[in-house]
Amino acid sequence: MISLIQPSRNNLKYLKWSYDSVRKNSGSEVEICVADDFSNDGTWEWCQDKMKIDPNFKAIRNEGPTRLGHTILYDKLINEVATKDIIGIWHADMYMTPGTIEKILETIKPGLIVSLTRIEPPLHPPGPEKVLMDFKTEPEDFNEDEFLNWYKTYQVTAKGKTTEGIFAPWFLYKSDFQAVGGHDPLYAPQSKEDSDIFNRFLLNGYEFIQLWDAAVYHMTCRGSRFNPTLTTPGTNSSEWEIQNIRSSRNFIRKWGHFCKHDPLMKPIVPPKYDVGFVVKKCNLQLLQALEPWCSTIYIEDTDVLTSHYLDLEQPNTKINLTDRIKVIGYAIPNNDIIVEFDGTKLTQDSFNIIQQLSEIIKESGEIGSFELDIFRIEIKKMDEYQNTLIKL
Repeated sequence: MISLIQPSRNNLKYLKWSYDSVRKNSGSEVEICVADDFSNDGTWEWCQDKMKIDPNFKAIRNEGPTRLGHTILYDKLINEVATKDIIGIWHADMYMTPGTIEKILETIKPGLIVSLTRIEPPLHPPGPEKVLMDFKTEPEDFNEDEFLNWYKTYQVTAKGKTTEGIFAPWFLYKSDFQAVGGHDPLYAPQSKEDSDIFNRFLLNGYEFIQLWDAAVYHMTCRGSRFNPTLTTPGTNSSEWEIQNIRSSRNFIRKWGHFCKHDPLMKPIVPPKYDVGFVVKKCNLQLLQALEPWCSTIYIEDTDVLTSHYLDLEQPNTKINLTDRIKVIGYAIPNNDIIVEFDGTKLTQDSFNIIQQLSEIIKESGEIGSFELDIFRIEIKKMDEYQNTLIKL
């Protein structure tokens, strides 16, 4: 059977709503594993009560004083709490539809990750991988009968349809999850940890399938981005925006590019090269913009510039930034690929080239030097390193 993996922070009304849908539409055999992330809305008390009466409900609590986030708690639940062979990454604001578990079990196998179609209110832009239908954004406003009547008709039109993509909720064998090392704590407490592990699944040869006739109603992003204790539906919380910037910069440092996927959410992983930027006339603003996009950045530095940047940025990453910032004249650039330019000439168009650099280098396909826009690019080797990132 299946263990649903469900961190929750001050999401009690959604958690109750989701729990009721799982028990009503999937029976009592599904294991529900909840991590209360230092909530103060009665979540832990509710979890304790449920554990007394529901043998397939398990819960743990982060006692604080700060949240751990779902990047950490997903893995803690999977590795220490879940007892089933198949696990599902589940959100507190998701409604389980009838027959969904059966369809997952009919489809899943080792090496395959199964995603369910999301039916969502229009809080995000439309996309070809989901269905926008407004059955309200709060549990107290959700008309279950209306939704289920609509869903019966929808299932007929979607019967047998599948596409290739991955997003929450997603299900796989626990052993497959553990084989790649789980989520990377680099992204804790949240944001971009999913894109990172999806890249690693792809590089490890896993297959993806989205079932269209097995779906969830998803009220969307109630953990942090639209958490009701922090903001209103459709408005990003400042907490999420700050952390999303941190996690995005860490994703770029690790992979050499921003999150990429096709229209149906299958990951795209460009090559990861060892790139050194040699930047003349660099200032603090340029260093902040450029540093994540290379393996090493060489600058005409003063101690004040470097130390100021490290003071500002090192608290935002577990990656040692001292190893990434070198001084021209004191360190010889020894990266596989060297990109030299004058920082005062950098425009938005030039920065767009930097963001696409791995694809440009791959297309060039040869050792040697060439000029592009303001850049002089020397390719010594074209070794690719993305496969070294598969397992933590």
